[in-house]
Amino acid sequence: MRLIYSFGISCYALGVRIASLRNTKAKQMLTGWKQTFGRLSIAPVGKDKTAWFHASSLGEFEQARPVLEQFKQQHPDFKICVTFFSPSGYEVRKDYPEADFICYLPMDTKANAIRFVNLLRPTVAFFVKYDYWFNYLEQLRLRQIPTYIFSAIYRPSQYFFKGYGKWYLKHLRNCFTHIFVQNKESLQLLQSHGFEHVSIAGDTRFDRVHAISQAARQFPEVENFLAKRAGNKVILAGSSWEPDEANLKRYLDYKGQGLTLILAPHVISESHIESIISLFGKDSCVRYSRINEATDKSNILVIDNIGLLSSLYRYADVAYIGGGFGRGIHNILEAVTFGKPVIFGPNYKKFQEARDIIALSGGCSYSEYSELEQKMDQLIDNEDNYSSASKVCLKYLADNLGSADKIMDVVNKSNVLQN
Repeated sequence: MRLIYSFGISCYALGVRIASLRNTKAKQMLTGWKQTFGRLSIAPVGKDKTAWFHASSLGEFEQARPVLEQFKQQHPDFKICVTFFSPSGYEVRKDYPEADFICYLPMDTKANAIRFVNLLRPTVAFFVKYDYWFNYLEQLRLRQIPTYIFSAIYRPSQYFFKGYGKWYLKHLRNCFTHIFVQNKESLQLLQSHGFEHVSIAGDTRFDRVHAISQAARQFPEVENFLAKRAGNKVILAGSSWEPDEANLKRYLDYKGQGLTLILAPHVISESHIESIISLFGKDSCVRYSRINEATDKSNILVIDNIGLLSSLYRYADVAYIGGGFGRGIHNILEAVTFGKPVIFGPNYKKFQEARDIIALSGGCSYSEYSELEQKMDQLIDNEDNYSSASKVCLKYLADNLGSADKIMDVVNKSNVLQN
């Protein structure tokens, strides 16, 4: 099985090299791999006590931040190293001030893993959610370096629990000092396969979105835009894709007056922004970057900047979360933390928080446009329904805080940091 894994890694690396000839992200990744060892050899980590946090992409990094920042606060004598696999994480957070060193993690070959761990010499290592890199984990295990994974989710459909995955499952059981899972289903699944060093700590994203909401930015220009449309209900569509935008257009046409839409598309390329403006009508739209050009007819604010969405949810009445007609919905918790009821498309089953919020009646999903019309109306036009859903969202967020505390409590009590 190790040969099969190594072959797969080699094929992936070859694919990245070929793609780098045309694809910017692949080129960034390849360049990052090449630079890692040289940068690491002169980095301010690995010489004293070092905590290594690995996040595959930006989403996993945001999950890691509550633990990383609490770790840094409680153990200021440690250096912090953060590694990314994806350019979506590294390129956005390469200047993150709480880390002493940030780099790409080279492909998971045995040679790379030996060289990386030998240079970094971590005292403790943390992985997030789904991360399983056999060779890196094996080198940490061989050196008896305490290694944790948190906000993890495991399902019977994953390869660990298939007949051909028994080898990987055994390794998974042996390489982590402790596994912190999000839910009871993951706990029971691992325990049924002989795991003892596992516990429920929840999802650290709740801690992260709560921290974001407490420090949420204010946007005077947006507040002025909305003040001129006082009395309108505000729908904020976050990380929208084309099917989401088409359905929202139909809803605005059906509803007529009395609505303001803030649209923050997942892709903010010029071509996509132009297609949105064409869809909704030039007279109805104003870009955020040109918000001072808004007219009395402008009831749709198109966000053409990155990094604003998580704070903008504060201005919504209802949050529409995009991605549900594609690979899966985007983050609903950024809206829920402000007490905003959420609506999203049908592809949400892999997201525990989405299933929870539907069960609690703090949000809803739809598959056909007619369902969107009905469910949006129930929130827009019925104050009792809206108030109840909003309270559910706030309570759900509050009930799930404290994951980072649980994780650090176990880590600190194990005394592994004293070595």
